[in-house]
Amino acid sequence: MSRKLPDDEYRKTKSFRLKQWLDGTKDPFLDTVEMKAQKPFEEDQEEKKQFDQERKTRLTNWVYNSKRNRDVTAFRSLYRICAALFCVFLLITLLTAVSWLPTEGEEDRPVNNEVAERYIESGLQETGAVNIVTGMILDYRAFDTLGESHVLFTATMTVLILLRLDRDKDKKEQHANDRVYEPKNDVILQTVAKILVPPIFIFGIYVILCGHLGPGGGFSGGAIIGAGLILYVNAFGFAKTERFFTAKTYKVTSFCALACYSLSKCYSFYTGANEIESVIPLGTPGAILSSGLIFVLNICVGIVVAGTMYTFYVMFRKGGY
Repeated sequence: MSRKLPDDEYRKTKSFRLKQWLDGTKDPFLDTVEMKAQKPFEEDQEEKKQFDQERKTRLTNWVYNSKRNRDVTAFRSLYRICAALFCVFLLITLLTAVSWLPTEGEEDRPVNNEVAERYIESGLQETGAVNIVTGMILDYRAFDTLGESHVLFTATMTVLILLRLDRDKDKKEQHANDRVYEPKNDVILQTVAKILVPPIFIFGIYVILCGHLGPGGGFSGGAIIGAGLILYVNAFGFAKTERFFTAKTYKVTSFCALACYSLSKCYSFYTGANEIESVIPLGTPGAILSSGLIFVLNICVGIVVAGTMYTFYVMFRKGGY
C-alpha cells in the first residue's frame, strides 16, 4: 500500500498541479511567461514600394504576355484580320467611286457645265448674298462648313483632354508661375493692347456681320477676334481675361453656336429636299439684314473659330484657363 504524503510534499507533486489545472483553480503557466507591450506595426515604405512594383510587374507580364494569355493572342489576331479587311474594303470603295467619275476634260462634267455657272448666275437670287463665295460656303455647301465647324470643336476637346491640368491647388500661384517668362506689367505692351484690342474686336465683328456683302465671314472674323483675345491675355494676364472669358464661357458659346447652326441648316435642308417653301426671307441684296440664314450662320462660325483659337493658345501655354 502507498503511504499518504504530507500536505506540504503533496502540494509539490505533479499530480497536485494537474488536479489544480483540471479543476480550474490554478493555471500552471500563469505568471510564468514574461509579457511585454507590443509596438504598433510600422510597414517599411521602401519594402512596400518594392513589393507593389514587383506585384505590378508580375501582373503586367501575366496580362500582356501573349504566350500565357490566350485572350490577348486572340484579340491581336482578330484585330489584324479586321484591320486588313477594313483596308481592303476602303480601297475597293475608293476605287469604285473613282471609276464612276467622269473623264478628265469631258464636257459633261458638272464642274464644267453646271456648278460654276449655277453659282455665278443664280447665286444672288437663290442665296441673297452679294458675296458669291459666302453664298457658296454657307448655302450650297453649308453641310461641309458644318462639318468643318464640328472638326474645330472636336480638335479643341481633344486638346483639352490631352493638355488640361486638373490640379487646382493654388490658382494664384499658377498665374504667377505662368508669368515667369512673360512681360510683367509691361507698360508698352499694355498701352498698345489698350489701343489695339477694341478696334480689333470691332473689326472682327464687322468682318463677320458683313461676310455676305463682301470679303470676310465667320472664319476670317473669328480669327481676328481670337487674335485680339490672345493679345489681351499676353498684355494683362489670365486673371483679368478670365473675368469675361473662361472655359465655361467657351463651352457654352461653342455649344450654342453649333446647335444653332445645326438646327438652322437642318430646317433648310429639310425644306429644300422636300421642295417646301422656306418662310425665312432672303431680304434685299446688299442690306445688312439679308441673305436669309447666312447672316446667322456667319455669327455662329465666328464664335466657334474665335473660341477655338484662344483655347488652343491657352491649353498649349499653361494647360488650362
